[in-house]
Amino acid sequence: MDSAVDLKDMTMAEMVGFLAGMGLPPFRARQIFAWIYRRGLTGFDGMTDIAKPVRAELAKRARISSLSLISREQSRDGTIKFAFALEDGQVIESVLIPEEDRNTLCVSTQAGCAMGCGFCLTAGLGFKRNLSAAEIVNQVCAASAHMPEELVRPGFKRPGNIHNLVFMGMGEPLANFENLVRALRILMEPHGFDFSGRKITVSTCGLAPMIKKLGQEVPVNLAVSLHSVRNEVRDRLMPVNRRYPVEELLAACRAFPLPPRRAIMFEYIMLEGINDSADDAELMAGMLKGIRCKINLLPYNENPERDFRCPARERIVAFQDILRARGYAVFIRDSRGSDISAACGQLAGKTKTGGWQPVEKRSERG
Repeated sequence: MDSAVDLKDMTMAEMVGFLAGMGLPPFRARQIFAWIYRRGLTGFDGMTDIAKPVRAELAKRARISSLSLISREQSRDGTIKFAFALEDGQVIESVLIPEEDRNTLCVSTQAGCAMGCGFCLTAGLGFKRNLSAAEIVNQVCAASAHMPEELVRPGFKRPGNIHNLVFMGMGEPLANFENLVRALRILMEPHGFDFSGRKITVSTCGLAPMIKKLGQEVPVNLAVSLHSVRNEVRDRLMPVNRRYPVEELLAACRAFPLPPRRAIMFEYIMLEGINDSADDAELMAGMLKGIRCKINLLPYNENPERDFRCPARERIVAFQDILRARGYAVFIRDSRGSDISAACGQLAGKTKTGGWQPVEKRSERG
């Protein structure tokens, strides 16, 4: 790996400081941010508003990293799963979810995951390592660079044609807190991608002590993978609950500095015979009282590697009706990209099952 400093690992303030050490003024950092994130440059030669001697010195001291695309699969519903190789050979996945008026990118924060949630295929990989801020940011850069032409929307003002970011990919974002926050600040920098905090959602499986700290550091949206409000059930589904039980998790959610007109999103995977009863819905309604929130009910994506089953549709609707009757905004979110293992809980790579498909592979359209 190159020993030069990676500019994509720097916030604007950090880049200003680095360039000051070269005798360069702060406006050079703004120029470089724009070249890297708005125009997608990975080298210094194209930075034509910077003098050649300065570019040459930058090339000696710094580099602009990028990810290697090793697989791109497109689902019948248009969802695209990217597999990227990191410089040490680890592989991560990102998922692009196109909709009529926006493109949403699901971003990974770790290679593998240490949380061990029983329904999640990523958990089967085990934990490899945290991603650097640059590796997190580079998923946005790479997805933008490799986006199919039909998804490029000329009316978008957002650089890279990505409208929303959700940190719900491989890994637990709050377990890689410092690099996550640095990456968020880079992505929100006005001279770069200029994402608003309203367009960014960070998900956690329940690292309660870090929830309030996240809201204090960056004004982003919070999503919580809940899946049960019964400690005995959540202990079995999500080992993190043994350290931070439901009561502590919900107290942390109440302490989250929620900006006006925003709500915490509770994600709830529906599992037949485990968390889908009327009593489960009634208990959940009572325990969430007083939290400004929305609830996503996620029908489970069945997989032969896991024994869980998805409830019948009418049972999911009945669960939704109970919560709605108690005044909650509740949505049934059918997963996107399940035919290419890009849906919720399915990111696990193919290193376990025989290698990656060619970059241009697409599933059959039906």
